[in-house]
Amino acid sequence: MSRLDDIPETSHDDTSVAVLETADKHDPSSDQPAAKLHFHHKITANNAEYRGIHPMTALESHNKQLAPLISRALHALPSPSHTSSISVRSEKGWLSKKKPDFVSVTRGPGMYSCLTTGLNTAKGLAVAWQVPLIGVNHMQAHALTPRLVHALEAPRSKYAKPEFPFLTLLVSGGHTMLVHSKTLTHHAILASTLDVAIGDALDKMARHILPADVIENSGEIMYGRLLESFAFPDGVQNYNYVAPSTRAEEMSSKSSSWAWALAPPLAKTRSGTRCKAMEFTFTGIGSAIERICQGRVKVMTPDERVDLAREAMRVAFEHLASRVLMALQKLNESHNADTKRIGTVVVSGGVASNRFLTKLYVKVESISSHIRLLIVQGCAHGSIYEGLPISV
Repeated sequence: MSRLDDIPETSHDDTSVAVLETADKHDPSSDQPAAKLHFHHKITANNAEYRGIHPMTALESHNKQLAPLISRALHALPSPSHTSSISVRSEKGWLSKKKPDFVSVTRGPGMYSCLTTGLNTAKGLAVAWQVPLIGVNHMQAHALTPRLVHALEAPRSKYAKPEFPFLTLLVSGGHTMLVHSKTLTHHAILASTLDVAIGDALDKMARHILPADVIENSGEIMYGRLLESFAFPDGVQNYNYVAPSTRAEEMSSKSSSWAWALAPPLAKTRSGTRCKAMEFTFTGIGSAIERICQGRVKVMTPDERVDLAREAMRVAFEHLASRVLMALQKLNESHNADTKRIGTVVVSGGVASNRFLTKLYVKVESISSHIRLLIVQGCAHGSIYEGLPISV
């Protein structure tokens, strides 16, 4: 026995389709992986003209690309055995393929018009095949991506990892939140952003910090990725980052040789209490960078721009890390004989591919030696994860 899932994903500017098959978990003797990916492909809308994601451009791309991707996915369906089949047209005639057991699709969060494209298409497939339609929460899928990765690689006799409970830091262009995953379907949001997402904040910082010619010649619209390569042209492996050893050190501003300093978010508030609030904020960093760049009498040198890029990312990423450590301390102090300690922190989403973020969190992990850190990059964005809540 196995279950076959057809998965469209259209929450943002990526049009993604996947076909995922999960094996019978009641056969522990098998050494085959618990899941098999028959098809997975993604096409990203070309938003270069707008230097950012334009909703109508993304929608037009979904309308153009989704049907051809689904057609390709249908050809990747396995051959039927003793199960129901569907007919798929090919150049050589009709092919008999195994009918999916259900269709899962992103139901949100995301851009409404883009989500509607995927939802309506998925509804049509479910009705035509007379199979269940499963709406999947985009953020929940991000949190469970590591378990899918494990299922694709490990024998079905192994327990899915990471084991519950674990924390997930979701960092992308549209979302920033810290999630406590207790079971497959029980997730609690511990912290979220008060203003903009970390990915959006990095893009805005990059617009001020990067030289105009770097942006013009890059062909990128994700300026956060460009900011990283500009700050670390030779990679981050030789950058000597030292994590703050005390709370006071974390909350203090580091002076630079250029007569500017970036204050950590929520470090100075009128009441003095929000420095420990379980929330994220990034607009203050962006505003400070804008003042630094626009208030210069002389043109900023390339070396100063590199230093500002590194410092901007350091302050933003340490702010993320501080909330993770606060949550770990609180949850693990309150655990008892009936509950497990948090043993894993997952960093997932588009910003998880930032190598400086990875380096910083490895340093943080060394402070909390009992914590296992998982950085999810390859499957961080795409339709594969949307089948996860019911396929693992």
